[in-house]
Amino acid sequence: MDFHFNNVWTALSEEFPDRPALICEGKTVTWSQFNDRAARLAGLFAAHGVTNGASVGLYMLNCNEYTEAHFGCFKQSVCPVNVNYRYRAEELIYLLDNSDSEVVIYHASYAPRIQEIRGSLPKIKLYIQVEDDSDVGLLEGALDYEASLAEATPLPFSPSEYGDRYMLYTGGTTGMPKGVMYDNGALAHWLVVGGFTSRGLAPPTTTDEALEAARTLTQMGAVHRSLPACPQMHGTGMWIGTMIALNCGGTVVTQRTSRLDPDALLRCVVENEITDLTIVGDAFARPILGALDAAETAGEPYDLSKLGQMASSGVMWSSEIKQGLLRHKDMVLNDLMGSTEGSMGGSISTRGNAAKTAKFTIAEYVKVFDENDQPVTPGSGEMGMVATAGIVPRGYYKDPEKSARTFREVNGVRYSFPGDFATVEADGSITLLGRGSQCINTGGEKVFTEEVEESIKRHTDVEDCLVVGLPDERLGNRVIAVYSQKPGTAPIGEEGLRMHVKTQLAGYKAPKQCILVGVVQRAPNGKADYKWAKATAEAHQ
Repeated sequence: MDFHFNNVWTALSEEFPDRPALICEGKTVTWSQFNDRAARLAGLFAAHGVTNGASVGLYMLNCNEYTEAHFGCFKQSVCPVNVNYRYRAEELIYLLDNSDSEVVIYHASYAPRIQEIRGSLPKIKLYIQVEDDSDVGLLEGALDYEASLAEATPLPFSPSEYGDRYMLYTGGTTGMPKGVMYDNGALAHWLVVGGFTSRGLAPPTTTDEALEAARTLTQMGAVHRSLPACPQMHGTGMWIGTMIALNCGGTVVTQRTSRLDPDALLRCVVENEITDLTIVGDAFARPILGALDAAETAGEPYDLSKLGQMASSGVMWSSEIKQGLLRHKDMVLNDLMGSTEGSMGGSISTRGNAAKTAKFTIAEYVKVFDENDQPVTPGSGEMGMVATAGIVPRGYYKDPEKSARTFREVNGVRYSFPGDFATVEADGSITLLGRGSQCINTGGEKVFTEEVEESIKRHTDVEDCLVVGLPDERLGNRVIAVYSQKPGTAPIGEEGLRMHVKTQLAGYKAPKQCILVGVVQRAPNGKADYKWAKATAEAHQ
């Protein structure tokens, strides 16, 4: 197969040279410029001895340059590596060393941290600094991004190989982050298919077919204008919010920010006529809904007429919040069930078809196996582990033992087992329970934290919640809730919150202790920060 991000994006740049490819804070990069700047970056890599197969660390907020750097890497057949911009020195050293990165491209505001760690990174051949709003000067020995591109010789186009390594590092909510490896062509094809089928077109099987489908989208007036509200350094923001739109010849709009400002986000949606908005569950959807409600109450509602789809992946997106969003705009809410290790299914909600929380229709290549690798019988109520054979990664970078546990064969079929547990309903759909790594064994019963969190967040006065387990002499572990309330609401109280949970779930799932905090801390992508929640719970003992 000829799929590869470089092959697809280069072909699209020749087909739609003057169409905007990237927009960030008023700065537009056309598809022709996108291709040229990526070729120059690839030429810069080559000039500094960065060879095919190397890795390049990207230490930036969402911006045009973050996406350009991906394209430049793909042209040189090197692997972009997502670097969490919240990491401190030791975490950065681990990630850049573990990934064997030879280049770091970073925003100027992170230059002090780069200066702090560069002595511990002997593999790095090249530091490239991208200007931002900070007044930090260029580090000694580093190159200025814009100046270097202007002077670089563009690397001539050469078709890239399907099997080039692409790698995305997991968030590391348990243990250190791991690089999940894919064939570049396999992921490019997967995301090409996702983009066109969401517009009602047949899935392309070649780059030429993808190009023809992009022409059809243009004729239909259905070209993507996508805004990843979540960080591009995570799979949801890069894969769903960025790559899908680009693979279809669309436009990606970004905001260079490390925090969610729902009103600034909605203004960006309106001003840029966004058609596709990518979020991460309730962590983004709740504040967005709050801003929509407030604007409507003030008599100044946001014009969402161009917005046709909101997509989410990675965390719970509750039915109640979806219904609130649909009240403001009838659109498609695409709740995708997946992880860095693979895609598993989805749930579609519209005004006329509201889906239940955590209930997903699974793809034909997805199974739920019991502990003996036997399929769980639909309607049995039995719990099993979700496995997908759709697009299975090569494995974890430099970790064969974990690779063997996560990516393995069952009855001759290779599956990915990301660690999610679920039950299978009588109609074949599944109800997601949560990650096994966050399962609490209490009094001989299993409690999945996400189920309890969702129950607590259904309380009208609760803003957010995380649930953890702490050791207990009698129960083995006890369930602890760390929650925050909406501003101006009366205190719920521990017993009130516990009774609220018991109206929905079995009594043993109700938290033994409820800790009220000002703000529940989450990662920039909206995912749970269980390390913080557990430390908070321990501090209250």
